[in-house]
Amino acid sequence: MSLAVVLVEPAGPLNLGSVARLCANFGVDDLRLVAPRCDPGDPDAQRMAVHAGEVLRSARRFPSLLEALADCQRVVASCGRIDHGEIPLQAPEQVMPWVQQGLESSAQVALVFGREDRGLSNEELLLSQRVVRLHSTEAYPSLNLSHAVAVVLHELERVRRQPTGLTKQPVQAAEAAAPSALMACLDDAEDLLLEAGFLLKHTARARMAKVKALLQRSLVRPEELALLRGMVRQLRWAIRCHRP
Repeated sequence: MSLAVVLVEPAGPLNLGSVARLCANFGVDDLRLVAPRCDPGDPDAQRMAVHAGEVLRSARRFPSLLEALADCQRVVASCGRIDHGEIPLQAPEQVMPWVQQGLESSAQVALVFGREDRGLSNEELLLSQRVVRLHSTEAYPSLNLSHAVAVVLHELERVRRQPTGLTKQPVQAAEAAAPSALMACLDDAEDLLLEAGFLLKHTARARMAKVKALLQRSLVRPEELALLRGMVRQLRWAIRCHRP
């Protein structure tokens, strides 16, 4: 199983230890921490991990979410916020079969969970191809971090145990390009569109966020991304060559 659980800026050692235990419960040995605000070696984290101390000790640290996802082809982010803009949210039963299909095809898959106090920013959500919203009351939709991880991993295990064919997804021809490659291409495109006058500085971020969401949902493959980047570079060259 090529599955990673990614925690962004976890602050509570109790939650961190509980997530490590959940990883062990569901056979996940790749725990990634983005700019953690607590120490995996904290006694409280170790105590909550119980027999999953090795998961804590081997957890990898990254300075940014983009770097943590550098090798991932399928990325799912969890969102409990109501102010997620136009980012489409899906239920776990819609997303987990897609995750399982990726695991069966040996793709590197990441499940991303946000900060205990404010979750993931919209910019971070746009690094994923799918955003999952867990079932809860509208009055208080945000779950505790470790509880959210438990629900998602349990739903994935439920899908994994279902008889073959019940959760059949359309076969994806190839895995999507890594988020870091897509973001680099979009940065190039944003510079070009600003230079061409299509984008204005005060609205560029919001308009490019829509483009990011569109391309992430489209699961752009590496060779398609290379084509887009080549087009951007050629257009930039043409603009500069023909500028008076």
